[in-house]
Order: sequence, then C-alpha cells, then structure tokens
Amino acid sequence: MLNLRSVYRHAEEHTTLYIGGLFLFLAFLILLQTIFSPTIVLALIFLSATIFLTIVRPLWIVGFLALYLPFESLILKFTPQDAYVLIRYASELLIYVIALVILLRVLVRSVKIPQTPIDLPFILFASTLVGSAIINLVEPSIAILGMRQIVRFMLVFFLVIYLKPSKKFIQTLTLILFGIVLFECGLGFLQSIVGERLDTFLLPSDARFVGDITLTSGVTAFWDPGSRIFATLGRYDRLGNFLYIFLLIATGFLFVKQEKRIQRWIPWMFAFGILALMMTFSRASWFAFLLGFLFIGLWVKRDRRVAIALVSFVIVVFGYVALTGLAVRSITEAPGQTFIERFYESFSAARWRGEYYGLGRIYWDVQTPLTVIPLSPIFGVGPGQFGGGAAAALRNTKVYDRLGLPFGVYGVEGHIDNNWFSIWGEAGTLGFVLFIWMFLVLFRYAMDVYHGSKDPFTRAIALGFAACVIAISFNGFTSTVFEIRTIAFYFWLYGGFVVVLGESSRNSRSPRL
Repeated sequence: MLNLRSVYRHAEEHTTLYIGGLFLFLAFLILLQTIFSPTIVLALIFLSATIFLTIVRPLWIVGFLALYLPFESLILKFTPQDAYVLIRYASELLIYVIALVILLRVLVRSVKIPQTPIDLPFILFASTLVGSAIINLVEPSIAILGMRQIVRFMLVFFLVIYLKPSKKFIQTLTLILFGIVLFECGLGFLQSIVGERLDTFLLPSDARFVGDITLTSGVTAFWDPGSRIFATLGRYDRLGNFLYIFLLIATGFLFVKQEKRIQRWIPWMFAFGILALMMTFSRASWFAFLLGFLFIGLWVKRDRRVAIALVSFVIVVFGYVALTGLAVRSITEAPGQTFIERFYESFSAARWRGEYYGLGRIYWDVQTPLTVIPLSPIFGVGPGQFGGGAAAALRNTKVYDRLGLPFGVYGVEGHIDNNWFSIWGEAGTLGFVLFIWMFLVLFRYAMDVYHGSKDPFTRAIALGFAACVIAISFNGFTSTVFEIRTIAFYFWLYGGFVVVLGESSRNSRSPRL
C-alpha cells in the first residue's frame, strides 16, 4: 500500500527542487509563446501529456482514440489554422508512438512479437508497395505518403494483439462505443428537425491546406438542409459507415445471447441505429449493412424470421414498381429526392450512364482495368500515384496525365471512389491479390473463433466482425473506405480484438500439464 507519510516527507524534503522544476517549465512555456501562438503552445502541452501517457499506458490511448475519432471532424472544424496540422495528425501520431513503444519493449526485453493470422500477406503486401515505388521511380516523399494512406490503420491490428487487452476492457469499450452510436443517432434526429442551422454548425465546409497539400477538402452540402443526417462525422456517408459497423457487431450480440448488461443495449441499438442509418441516405451503407446482416441471419444462423423478412422485402420492392409504374431506369439524383427514389436510383440505368459520362465512380470502374492496369499489371503504377487519398491530397496528376485521363472523380477530386481499384492501380495485381488474401484470412479466422469458442461474448464479437469483413469489402467498391479513420480504425481494432479473444479462448481450452 502507498505510505502517505513517506510521500509527504519526500515532497517536503525536495520542495525546492519541485519549485525550481515548475519555474523552469513555466519559463519554457513563456519562451515557446514568444515563438509560437498561444494556441500552438496549448496544443503542444496536451499533445506532450498524451504522448507521455501513451508511453506509460499505450492501451488507454487505443481506447481514447476509439472514443475520440467520431468527434474529430467537429473538433477540427473549430481548430484555429495555426494549430490545425498538429491536431489533424495527432491521432495518427499517437498510433506511431504506440508502435515505437512496443518496438522498444521488444528490443529491451527480447520478447518476441506475437504471431498473427495475416503476418505473411501483410509483409508481402508491404514489400510489394515498396517494390512498386522502386520500380516506378516514385519520389520518396510521395511513396511514403501513399503507403501510409493504407497501412497506417492496419498497424492498429498488430498493436492491439501485442497489447492483449482483457475481455473486460473490450467489453467496456464496446459498450461505451454503443453509447456514442446512440448519441450520434440522437444528434442526427435533431438535425432532421432543426435543419439548416444545425447542419451549418456541424458541417466541416472549409478546406484546409499546407502549401499545395490538401489537408481537408471540406464538404459541400449538395443535399437539402436536414434531409441527410451526419451528426459529428462530417458527411452523411461517414455516419452511415460508422453506424453499420457497430450495427453488425450488435447483430452478433443479437444472435448470440449475452449477459443482461450487454443484451439490454441491443434493442436500442437497432431501434435508433437502423432509423438513423436510413436517414443518412447513404446507399452504400444500407447495402453493406444488409449484406452483413443477411450473412449472419441466413447463412450462419439460418433464421426463418430473417428469410421471411427478406422474401417480404423483395415482394414489396417489386410490387411497388408494378403498382406505381415507377420508371426505375430513368431516376437520377436531384434535390428533394425521397427515400424511395434514393433506393431505386441504385438500379437506374440513367444514373449509371450519368456517372460514366460525368466521370463518376462508374467511369473509373471501367477505365481502371482497361487503361490503368495494362500500364503496369504486376506491380502497379506506385503508391500515391493513382486513385487514393494520397494522390488527391498531393494533387499528383502524373499518372493521369500520362494516360490522358481526368484527375479522378469528376475530373478534379483525385481519388476514384473505389478503394479496391485504387489499390489495384497502385500496387498492381500482386498487391491487389495480397490485400484480398488478408481479408479472406481475417474472415476465416473470425468464423473459426465463432465456431470454436465457448464464451458468448467472444463468439458474438467474432460473428459481428466476420459480417463487417463482408460489409466493408462491398463498401470498398463504393468509396475510399480503407483509408477513412472513422471506419478503417474500427475495422482493424475489432480485427485485433477477435484475435486476442480467440487466442484467450484457445488457451483456456488447452489441457493443463
């Protein structure tokens, strides 16, 4: 136990030293303020304190990042320009600090890093990216930023496995994140009521730059005020992505009965989560959730209720068209679009044609395999060169100009709104196959944990994560989802949780010697 008398005596004996250290610290802050703005000094203090805590308690910072990221977009909206870069990349910096802490622990203690199911494909994938950069003579700074764009959140998976969070930690964090999901839903409902004033307050509309580098492109609200909710996530599709990830994890709990403390959250998650998901008007998120939910309900659990609901849904979808005479093939996006029109527009030939000739996602779905891949089919055109967030942020038009192609979606965005094809273009067919390999391994491992574990919580997390693999794999064809913090972080985080829980269950089943 802590001896308070000893602590007090130690403090009394070293009062002069402590006061001297305090004055030196204050003098250092005053010196910093003469060089930088007070905002930067304050940000540096908080960042330094957080880095110190990261060194001492790295797992706490992983949990902090999980709770912070849903609010990051709103925080950055009100961050002064002089401190923007520092705050913008603080969360990513903390991931690297955790990785460095773990590396130092391994070197000092001579402890082996735990093996993971995706070690081999990840190492080969990273090697392919490096090889592609060398073969294509990509400028080092561009190559590093291009590789970082994909790999940065994959690191979270390996960090979690090394840190080995307890089941209690994972349970507590999951329940808190469920609470954040419900908060986001409530804020979204308020948006739909208040409308433009709340939309304007929450929307990060201003672009931020450092030189020629785009830090944040800003969001233009092309939809009617209050018609699409986005809460603190910055965009309606990002809220949709965030919601379906946790709705699918909740689906795992729905089909694998839990203790009352967890089970009582599930009805609220579905009651508010599904309604909010619909109100985002994010079709990719709708279909991603449906694919994941049907995988669990039909393929894994073979639930009759889900089968009946699916058949009824299909009948209603076709029956509505038959009864109303809705011209599905001619629907296009327009202001004031209803929920029903938004759904049927997914199958509209006019929309597909408009996306192709308007240089939207469909155009790149065609041009990437026909034009980009033949340029370098095995190793690709190099990281940071095509299709992803790095090429867009750096305004790197080199490959586009070489092939006579417009600069990404709509000719100005830089990215192609298809993360699978952007990886295919940059890392080539070899990197593309290796990336798919990682997803297949994670899916199979999660299903093995689900079938092999006897712990209900572990089985639920594994089942929900397996559904997330399917959902995000689909979503990867419709956005840069593997690069977005508010979904990629959680995907790799829960992938790590599944491995940790799976290994714990396996060890508990091992016979004692």
